[in-house]
Amino acid sequence: MKRLGLVLVALLVLAAGGLVAAQSFLGEATIEEPAPFIIPSGASLSAVAANLEEQGHINSADGFLLRARLFGSDDPIQAGEFRLEPGMDQGEILTAFQSGDVIRRFVTIPEGLPSILVWERLMAEELLTGEIDVPEEGSILPDTYAYERGQPRGEIVAQMQEAMDAYLAEAWANRAPDIAVDSPEEAIILASIVEKESGVPEERRTVAGLYSNRLREGIMLQADPTIIYPITQGKPLGRRIRRSEIDAVNDYNTYSMAGLPRGPITNPGRESIAAVLDPEDHGYLYMVADGTGGHEFNATLAEHNEAVAKWFEIRRQRGELD
Repeated sequence: MKRLGLVLVALLVLAAGGLVAAQSFLGEATIEEPAPFIIPSGASLSAVAANLEEQGHINSADGFLLRARLFGSDDPIQAGEFRLEPGMDQGEILTAFQSGDVIRRFVTIPEGLPSILVWERLMAEELLTGEIDVPEEGSILPDTYAYERGQPRGEIVAQMQEAMDAYLAEAWANRAPDIAVDSPEEAIILASIVEKESGVPEERRTVAGLYSNRLREGIMLQADPTIIYPITQGKPLGRRIRRSEIDAVNDYNTYSMAGLPRGPITNPGRESIAAVLDPEDHGYLYMVADGTGGHEFNATLAEHNEAVAKWFEIRRQRGELD
């Protein structure tokens, strides 16, 4: 009945003064260029209308409210950041607020980005809020994530970790039989090594098969990135690995111990996890760079030594070795 009464009032205004009087009575939008508009959580429609008028997007907060009561739906307005465009009328503005058509921004976590760099990337997003600790290594699923202005960084981290948990649970349930790892946690550790050691995407399952063979035979994995991780927490080393670092004894260096390191050395992507859970079946135990970004794989030490000699010759020709 209340809305009906308002409609009758509006009709009387229209009858008395026509369209010009109605526009004056109800107001109109005055958006001249694209502009962001933020609705805080819990804001009332009256507060939003007042803010619209204050920022010059409408010429009458009272008219906006009356139009909303007369012609708008009963859906509540949503919190968030909205984009107002030139030409939008008051009804379209209200509809946008009610539909939750907020501006979404995105942050991308590429495969193999260690958690210290995930932390740096999130802290650099100025429109996010709140402090976070460096996430647990291997807990973040690389992907592109949407966020809104003012969203807490902790919520984004939780979303990334929930995505990893969900993917890993599904992938583990569909794992191939007789794989070399005994738990999802071990799968993430090995996948983090595969992520760092795969020169090209097509090699992932081959590399996963090679390290799986080494694990089964009790051979040291000898993965260079496991030497670097305790030194830089996954950041680039920026120089050659020193002999003392190769010989260092710690819980990560797979040149000084057999088996898996104590934890992941980066955040592996879906493809590297899938490769560990369904590795290529082959007899390779060795690999060395082939000069094209990929690797040459070998089953015997003699073949491997020949491949290493070829790689050293390539590096000498490039001027990388004396």
